[in-house]
Amino acid sequence: MRVDTVGAVRYSDPEAPAQSTSGLPWAADVGPFPDKPAEDQARKQMNLPISLTLLRIFIVPILVVLLLTKGENMDLWAVGVFLAAAVTDLLDGYLARKRGQITTLGILLDPIADKLLTSAAFISLVELGLVPAWMVVIIVGREFAVSGLRAIASAEGFALEASELGKTKMVFQVVAITAIVLAQRYPFIDPLGGLLLWVVVVFALASGVQYFWSFWRKLDVRVKPRTRRPLAVLRVGEKQEEEKDVPA
Repeated sequence: MRVDTVGAVRYSDPEAPAQSTSGLPWAADVGPFPDKPAEDQARKQMNLPISLTLLRIFIVPILVVLLLTKGENMDLWAVGVFLAAAVTDLLDGYLARKRGQITTLGILLDPIADKLLTSAAFISLVELGLVPAWMVVIIVGREFAVSGLRAIASAEGFALEASELGKTKMVFQVVAITAIVLAQRYPFIDPLGGLLLWVVVVFALASGVQYFWSFWRKLDVRVKPRTRRPLAVLRVGEKQEEEKDVPA
């Protein structure tokens, strides 16, 4: 009968613990190393909806190049790429809800991808002289303002959900950009593109006001409980501290 000189464990003893492959008895019952939590979390975050959102972000520079490059059928290629990116906006939300893959990363990236796509398209149209710059300033400025509100809201512990006005604005933006680009090939679409651009400006202002109002109401509710708090005050000549409610 052989005996392990390190652990003094008989190999033929049925009650003896399993020997580790390393020869160390203290490591005998250590199983396979579990996956790292960070890797599991990253694997869960990187799902199909997130991939579609990232694809929409990567499409942005391609769209800008297609819009600003003069060549045969480049406008049609630009419209095709832009509409494909817009379709991914519909698909990622639908798939996230259907598959139960709604994640924090997706909630943060989706509006960023939308704003990058439409803002890049509008700025390119300004460069081409197809839309007035002041209108694009209002549209893009609204996007920056809402993004700032979302960041502050997240820091305060609540989220600003997308409103119906904001979703409607996004639809009109896609249709307006498509119509304006195609109007260079089909002039009869030009009045429609101009009208849709005005509609986008109106919805941008209206949805922006709605976001500000929703943000202020939620923030006001959270700030009020902190407006008054007990503060210890020690007067000169007194030995005890007394608490008073004073404005923070």
